[in-house]
Amino acid sequence: MKNDFLKYQAQTTPHPLGMEVSHARGSYIYDTQGNAHLDFVAGVSACTLGHANPVIQQAVADQMSKYAHVMVYGEFAQGPAVELCKLLAEKLPDPLDTTYLVNSGTEAIEGAMKLARRATGRSEIFYANHAYHGNTMGALSVMGYEERKKPFEPLLPDCHSIEFNCVTCLEQITEKTAAVILETIQGGAGFIVPEGNYLKKVKQRCEQVGALFILDEIQPGYGRTGTFFGFEHYNVVPDILVMGKGMGGGLPIGAFTASHELMSLLKDNPILGHITTFGGNPVIAAAALATTKELFRGTLMTDTLTKEALFRKHLQHALIKEIRGKGLMLAIMTDSAELTSKIILKCKERGLILFWLLFEPKAIRITPPLTISEEEIKKGCVILTEVMDEIASETD
Repeated sequence: MKNDFLKYQAQTTPHPLGMEVSHARGSYIYDTQGNAHLDFVAGVSACTLGHANPVIQQAVADQMSKYAHVMVYGEFAQGPAVELCKLLAEKLPDPLDTTYLVNSGTEAIEGAMKLARRATGRSEIFYANHAYHGNTMGALSVMGYEERKKPFEPLLPDCHSIEFNCVTCLEQITEKTAAVILETIQGGAGFIVPEGNYLKKVKQRCEQVGALFILDEIQPGYGRTGTFFGFEHYNVVPDILVMGKGMGGGLPIGAFTASHELMSLLKDNPILGHITTFGGNPVIAAAALATTKELFRGTLMTDTLTKEALFRKHLQHALIKEIRGKGLMLAIMTDSAELTSKIILKCKERGLILFWLLFEPKAIRITPPLTISEEEIKKGCVILTEVMDEIASETD
């Protein structure tokens, strides 16, 4: 299978890990040789409730027995999509009450950017240096890494970067600005959290000049940081909220949410201001609905903060310079990219799945399913610590 994978399936890097997957259950992925791998990555923050979660499986099976795709988005009322959007409105603060369902986080970013330009009649968009919002052409235009963007230029005009957590930079936001788009916690940059009421100050500046504030919660959202969405930690509410990854419990979905007044702008002048064939797909929406309900059924979200503390307690080592992030969105920082890669690859050999971050080569990603147990956390930390001990002894 690996040979065919490399030959027939388009690749994203010269050296993919290439694990041949047999099946996955809970916090484990099993390869075709029967080896169990403890998953500290969760499909890059996507498998919120673990692998093969029975609640999600049942929701998908029940919906498939009724109907799958019947009509393009926005024409027919389909139960799972309607119920999901209604539940989001109930769980989100005002004025975030109307949701547009799409197929991925990056598509949601595109919709949010279009909505901001349509609402303000302006074109200028500010984003953060080292930002990552996706890889379509619009999302690429607000990516904070010039070397990744250059081969695909020209991109959208009037997109400019500012430094994350830089308050003086906010003076660049003016009456010409349509929107400021930020990740609530910067992901690819190394899980950088906002400091000193930064997000609130951005929102205040946007209000002063009539710009919209877009928060990208594709990764920190859906319980990963201890609250439903990460912005709840920071005393701010965005004008447009973007979500994806974990909301489908491992199935592909994204969404952007705003006030009913704002979202109504996409249905007129012109009509079909944003359209999608498979957005709001009832089977996928059923999975997202089940995931959302499960998050609010017990203490899974608040438990992430207890589990964060457990990681920090058991991951104390001379090779670890810092642990960044919040909840179960953590990044172990080492001294070098080479050391980080060595740790990740050696842990894979020992049955522990870790991964890299997009733009911070010294970071080791830890984003397990929210359902991971305390015993599984301790088990993974033992493997990780033993690997670091061995690497440290090799260099002594």
